[in-house]
Amino acid sequence: MSYPYRSLLRGGLILCLWLSCCSAALAEANRLKIAASNYPLAYFAERLGGSRASVAFPVPAGTDPAFWKPDAKAVAEMQQAELILLNGADYEKWLARVSLPRLRQADTSAAFKDRYIRIESAVTHSHGPGGTHSHEGIAFTTWLDLDQAGLQAQAVAESIVRKRPEWRSMVMENLAALRGELAALDAGIKQAVAARAGLPLLASHPVYQYLARRYGLNLASVHWEPNEMPPDAEWADLQRRLRAHPARWMLWEARPAAAVADRLKAAGVGSLVFDPCANRPESGDFLTAMAANVENLKAAFR
Repeated sequence: MSYPYRSLLRGGLILCLWLSCCSAALAEANRLKIAASNYPLAYFAERLGGSRASVAFPVPAGTDPAFWKPDAKAVAEMQQAELILLNGADYEKWLARVSLPRLRQADTSAAFKDRYIRIESAVTHSHGPGGTHSHEGIAFTTWLDLDQAGLQAQAVAESIVRKRPEWRSMVMENLAALRGELAALDAGIKQAVAARAGLPLLASHPVYQYLARRYGLNLASVHWEPNEMPPDAEWADLQRRLRAHPARWMLWEARPAAAVADRLKAAGVGSLVFDPCANRPESGDFLTAMAANVENLKAAFR
């Protein structure tokens, strides 16, 4: 090959590389920077925006986002986002104490705020490093009603489209697929519960209000932690409660310690995990966690 042709070929390759780099730079510059206050919203944003979105979820692993307090680094990360996804329902208790651009915020549960559940006379208690807290006020695990989860996913989709109108077709196609998967899980719970409607159940923590309302669960809650042995007074209270509410299963946010599960079993109560999945799971994702929850719940209704 003569020198002029080699020069042309080399120049063409350089031009292709340059154009490729420019294209990648433009794509990166157009990526929508999103911050989410809990994992379900982060998952919805990742599913809906795909590779075109950069989703930040600043809550550390093992921390309940509902009782998390953002540090300066996390606040700065959220301030740099073009879209800040909030759960609403009084979930983000830190929101009044930080400065975030109001026009970038999206309250994803606003469409059903008239259906919020209010909690009265809640017990103040503590668990983990977050200190004492109470569940009094508005019940905030809104997404455990999987129909409401679909509405929150829709709110995320609409917020993304407002920021990037040219993505509408892609985002809405992704939304249809996601809502279909959520609807299938919703139907699975309804079918399982219908087999033994009114079955008494216990919950280890008062976080299942929307789950109970959506699926007609006959649910009574205590304030137990998976990794802590309740004191004898609480076991005595459980025995009194079981006389009026003869539950044979307790729902847990995570697998309880073996000693706790064994003592419950001796009292005639089995343990099943229904993980709210407020934080990113160690494996899988939001949908796989919810699918596991559905299968675990079915055990109580067989």
